Formats: sequence, C-alpha cells, structure tokens
Amino acid sequence: MKEVLRTNDLVLLSYATHVLAEAGIEAVVFDSHMSAVEGSIGAFPRRLMVQDDDIAKALRELERQAIR
Repeated sequence: MKEVLRTNDLVLLSYATHVLAEAGIEAVVFDSHMSAVEGSIGAFPRRLMVQDDDIAKALRELERQAIR
C-alpha cells in the first residue's frame, strides 16, 4: 500500500476517503488508533493509504479536488 495523504485534520481525511470511494478506489486509514496513545489531542497524523495499482488515479482525484 502507498500513502496518498497524511493529515491531522479528520474532516479532510473523511472527505478524501469519500472522494476516493466515489472514484472507485478503496482507501484505508492507518494510525487511526493512535488517539488512544495520544489522549485524543490529534498530535499524530493519520495516513490515507491505497493499493499500489491505484496510486496514480488516487493522486489525480485528490489533486482534482484540491486536496493534495
């Protein structure tokens, strides 16, 4: 899997996941359970990951939506 976005902004992360889903790209959020370690203060960014084969299409979709 490859990273397409790293952010502390949970709203942006949710929107980016939605944009990719609408384009038919499955995305997985890594590091979402770090909130238990950090005390839910948002100090550690979450990573949005896609399959290696989808990286180019995912980056295009995110750039088209001015997310990246």
